[in-house]
Amino acid sequence: MQIYSFFNSSTSYRVRIALALKGLPCDYQPVNIRVGEHRAADYVAAINPSAVVPALVDGDFHLGQSMAIIDYLDACHPEPRLIPQAAEPRARVLELANVIACDIHPVNNMRILRYLQDTLGVTPEQKDAWYQHWVDEGLGAVERLLAQHGRGPWCFGDQPTLADCCLVPQIANAQRMGCRTERFERTMAVYRHACEHPAFQQAEPQRQPDYTAR
Repeated sequence: MQIYSFFNSSTSYRVRIALALKGLPCDYQPVNIRVGEHRAADYVAAINPSAVVPALVDGDFHLGQSMAIIDYLDACHPEPRLIPQAAEPRARVLELANVIACDIHPVNNMRILRYLQDTLGVTPEQKDAWYQHWVDEGLGAVERLLAQHGRGPWCFGDQPTLADCCLVPQIANAQRMGCRTERFERTMAVYRHACEHPAFQQAEPQRQPDYTAR
């Protein structure tokens, strides 16, 4: 398998965590989204028509979108399972994961922030306020869901799930952007626990071959 990834992409980070949890070897192919490599004609035509990262190549099968990739990995390599099979725990994991994947990430990813700044002309201070607002909204929902339904050291029990794969990159990005996250106590307890796990450490941005400090 090959993973087309950018070290600071939270969606790529999710997939790297899933691969590491499942112990799946994967050839890392860096795609620098800061300079537009994800929009290069050969990448779009041959790897990912959506012109984003991540993308997974498994033999002749190509797949984009992190949530679809993790679902595919779960179907092909079910141990350890990241999306539960039973209806209620499956729904809870997907509910929380989608708060992050659908409510927080899409309005705060790089192309949105660049559009705000470069096209709409918002100031850096306004851009930062935008980012913090949507982090607060989304993590507030995550915190309430964990308070009502969470248990154990992970989001939902004694083993990591898709919810944890989504939560950790979102917190890492929020902290990198200077957001205030410590008041989300249950959320941050899960984050700190996950950061001690070898698979989550293996997937960290600073451990990727394309990592740069800036």
